[in-house]
Amino acid sequence: MTPKQKKFCDEYIKSGNAKQSAIKAGYSPKTAKSIGQENLTKPDLKAYIDERLKELSDHKILSAAEILEYLSRVVAGKETEYVATSKGIFPDVPVSAKDRINAAKELLKRYPTTDPMEKQKLKKLAADARIAEARANVAERLGSEGDDKLDELMDKLIKESDKK
Repeated sequence: MTPKQKKFCDEYIKSGNAKQSAIKAGYSPKTAKSIGQENLTKPDLKAYIDERLKELSDHKILSAAEILEYLSRVVAGKETEYVATSKGIFPDVPVSAKDRINAAKELLKRYPTTDPMEKQKLKKLAADARIAEARANVAERLGSEGDDKLDELMDKLIKESDKK
């Protein structure tokens, strides 16, 4: 492969436009369209382009192991997020209990358990998350004068979760 052909390939990887890549590589603008198309049919150039595209995609696409590691960090509470409220935007807030539960469910899809105690722990964790989320919603809406209503709502939620 000549230096001009390599430059063509590198430019083509960036733009996906054969004519413009040929011009940037130093080919005549008059013949750039036909040279560009011709270069794309050459086996060694095509192989180089395919190999470089694969390398680039390998670096951009997460592996299954990286996804599992991320989900594990979410479940462990080691990941944070930005949270917007009426009082402003807060960075580095631990992910919500709801998101942690969803991450746990995703992990369990890959590593299922049939242990009844583990299933019960997950149910309790889900119920606790619903209760915590409801408490936060009520507290935000009603402020400090809503404590009685909050306790009443919490009792209803606890009874509902005990039924399940």
